[in-house]
Amino acid sequence: MAELRSRRSNLAVPGSNPRFLEKAKGLPADQVFLDLEDACAPLAKPGARKNIVAALNEGGWGEKIRTVRVNDWTTEWTFQDVLEVVGGAGANLDCIMLPKVQDAAQVKALDMLLTQIEKANGLEVGRIGIEAQIETAQGLINVNDIAFASQRIETIIFGPADFMASINMKSLVVGALHPDYPGDPFHYILMQILMAARARGVQAIDGPFLQVRDVPAFEEVAKRSAMLGFDGKWVLHPGQIDAANEIYAPSQEDYDHAELILDAYDWATSEAGGKKGSAMLGDEMIDEASRKMALVVAGKGRAAGMTRTSSFTPPE
Repeated sequence: MAELRSRRSNLAVPGSNPRFLEKAKGLPADQVFLDLEDACAPLAKPGARKNIVAALNEGGWGEKIRTVRVNDWTTEWTFQDVLEVVGGAGANLDCIMLPKVQDAAQVKALDMLLTQIEKANGLEVGRIGIEAQIETAQGLINVNDIAFASQRIETIIFGPADFMASINMKSLVVGALHPDYPGDPFHYILMQILMAARARGVQAIDGPFLQVRDVPAFEEVAKRSAMLGFDGKWVLHPGQIDAANEIYAPSQEDYDHAELILDAYDWATSEAGGKKGSAMLGDEMIDEASRKMALVVAGKGRAAGMTRTSSFTPPE
């Protein structure tokens, strides 16, 4: 897997609103996705493409991952979305997000189109990534094939609203538990997406929580997917960003401990440490499995820009 790029918070920004596009540049989200799909009315889509190209080329996005969500392949807009955005601002774009992905062929079609546009515009072929959004029963059935459909794949994303409609779920509350169901009705879906993402070595991103002013409820939902191992979550309102950034990053204590495990295991397996397969870190025994778990936590902390507050000292 390539070095992790932090995607704790993934901010949705409607491409039809230049004011929102400008405001998003100054918000502390790890990723912004400039939206041409659900956030744009059909008549507003042509103008939104131009807004997005201008906003990307103007710069000012800092270290944010810059993504554009195009319309899905069943519409008449997808080709023109990709052509105008990548042709007009491909050098200032990191990923294209493809919604409602049904099968691997749709990812491959986007890959081929991107390659053609990159070649035609003198862009580095293959640099622009693809983020695949799973929003239907058909997409979930095919999620493993979707994850492996292209080397460009960087994330697999859960789209709860359309998915709920796809399976006829009896709820209008998107992304939250339901009092009539004794458990988490999204657990199976999230785990399927997570397994596909991890098998492919890419990131898994949870979808939005629509009650945008209820930050405590957002935090409750986010903690569940973060505990499973998801790398981040969509945010629809600036008020959700700080919560996502905190929840999908390790705590300082866990980050420090992970780095200590890595240092201690590295020393224990070295010549100086006696070439041991396991060692003690305080009262804790660590081994290769410990190293792998610590690498995950440390990787997320590093990607989030965290700094250590402790250091390892080899035993006498």
